[in-house]
Amino acid sequence: MKIAITGATGFVGTRLVERAQAEGHQVLVLLRNLGKLKQIFPPEQFPNVEGIVYTPKESGAWQNAIAGCDGVVNLAGEPLFGERWTPERKQEILASRQLGTQKLVEAIAQAEPQPRVLVSTSAVGYYGTSETTTFTETSPPGNDFLAQVAQTWEAEAQKVKEAGVRLVILRLGIVLEMGGAIAQMITPFKLFAGGPIGTGRQWFSWVHREDVVNLILYALTHPEVEGVLNATAPNPVRMGEFCQSLADTLHRPSWLPVPSFALELLLGDAAKVILEGQQVLPQRTQASGFEFQYPKLKLALEQILYRPAKTAVS
Repeated sequence: MKIAITGATGFVGTRLVERAQAEGHQVLVLLRNLGKLKQIFPPEQFPNVEGIVYTPKESGAWQNAIAGCDGVVNLAGEPLFGERWTPERKQEILASRQLGTQKLVEAIAQAEPQPRVLVSTSAVGYYGTSETTTFTETSPPGNDFLAQVAQTWEAEAQKVKEAGVRLVILRLGIVLEMGGAIAQMITPFKLFAGGPIGTGRQWFSWVHREDVVNLILYALTHPEVEGVLNATAPNPVRMGEFCQSLADTLHRPSWLPVPSFALELLLGDAAKVILEGQQVLPQRTQASGFEFQYPKLKLALEQILYRPAKTAVS
């Protein structure tokens, strides 16, 4: 099939493009700078990948390129972490998801021929935070900033159904692979200075990047799959257990906690997501027939740290 992908140069997107080509799909990458295409996806290695420049939050000629695609994957959005959540930053985070999804849905609705499916990402932040509640796909939304962003984001994606297009929304947990969250946490452990963040009792709903990519491809190619699916491993852990498992895998101690106030100084309001967490189960995801390659944390960490997933297309 021919798949259009936004956010294709990101942490999940690059691996998705690699896997899609390896499985024989054609890929249309929507990106802001066409020069990045050859750097990230060299034509000699990615002959079935083409790119088009687009402005995510604006209508334009790029929307015409959606016509003829069989499926669309929406991974685009401003990074949640790395900067303090000032009022301006919060607006950027929200607008990138709301307007970006709105313009993509607009393109799908007017395309001729029309894509058959949109796989649009969201986040487990939809549920809010809790140390005691277990969340599944049918749980109600929370009321904090990330929950409001996720609700707005998903509401824009839902509009694609008015055009008769199948919709799958994936609520992502913390995606693990070399890079991302692991890259930020691994250094202190290697220096014998790692430990749990905050109380260590908050839930950590994680997922291996390979399972996220598998789930996206599964959603694209299985017409019976639709609606909201949690993209989280079926065995979430508490932060203390995660840090201990990371330490054990690295053969290092986990003894120096990161105090809550230190994270709050660094991230401001964004620290709440890490310090409070949520226990999310992929109930509908597993009921759909999808099987996780990495359901247990120990297996995932060992693969990431000692048996890196192949990135070459072969």
